[in-house]
Amino acid sequence: MSFGRMERTPGSAPMGEINMTPLIDVMLVLLVIFIITAPLMVSAVRVELPQASATPVADAASPSLEVAIDKAGLVYVRGKPLAGTALEAVLREAATRDAMTEVQLRADTAVPYGRVVEFMALANRAGLSRVGFVAQEPK
Repeated sequence: MSFGRMERTPGSAPMGEINMTPLIDVMLVLLVIFIITAPLMVSAVRVELPQASATPVADAASPSLEVAIDKAGLVYVRGKPLAGTALEAVLREAATRDAMTEVQLRADTAVPYGRVVEFMALANRAGLSRVGFVAQEPK
């Protein structure tokens, strides 16, 4: 009688490399999401800008505040509709943070000139004196 060892099949060895397929899938999904949402993040307020050609002024040193006025005359600050004391409070807060804050005004072509002047007077009372008008390049 001989007692011998029975041969066993060796178990599977641990994998020494990362499976990249799930990581690549996640990256491709994120890329598609960013490609779709990036154009929507530019300006949430639909405004038909006037057309003008001029050399753009780039002053990256001073902060800016994006303001849009739509056809109905509603004022949007950073995409949120504001009016009255809330609008004035936001403008005053921007002026206290930095007096050289530039208001980048996007006014629809259908907005009456008087409404734009009213907003400019409100911004001036709040302490903001730099207003830049955003226009669209002619086609």
